[in-house]
Order: sequence, then C-alpha cells, then structure tokens
Amino acid sequence: MYGIRHGIEQEFPEFLTTIHERKQRDPLFGRLLAAYDDTDKKIYGLEQLQLPVADDYFTYLKRQRVKLKDQLYSLLRARP
Repeated sequence: MYGIRHGIEQEFPEFLTTIHERKQRDPLFGRLLAAYDDTDKKIYGLEQLQLPVADDYFTYLKRQRVKLKDQLYSLLRARP
C-alpha cells in the first residue's frame, strides 16, 4: 500500500517471537533485517515527501524490499 510502513513484524505477525530471537543470535538475519528496514524507510520517506524521483529508482527500491522480505521469510521458515 502507498504511504504506510511495512515493518517485518506486521508482515509476518505469526513469526513475532522468532523474529526477535533471530535478530539477537543470527548475524545474517540481523543484516538482512537492517537492510529491509533501511529500504522500507527510504520508500516511506519518498512517498511522504512526494518529491519527484525517477520511476526506475523507486521500482528498484520496491523490488529490493521484496527480495529482502523473501530472504527473511525463508530464514524464518527454516528455523535453525
């Protein structure tokens, strides 16, 4: 949706406990989560400021967020 944050906890509420545990003990998960949060903040900021931005860049950011979300979901499902 346009103009809202897409925090990973809201995207995967069924994994809330697992997210907090993995954030603490899995460096890869922590890095991916930080990259996801940074990308989501950029997208949200651009939407809120309504500044002109190249469509290609905006599309790149959204695709990057989806890619990171997929990677995080895979790690959450694996539950090592």
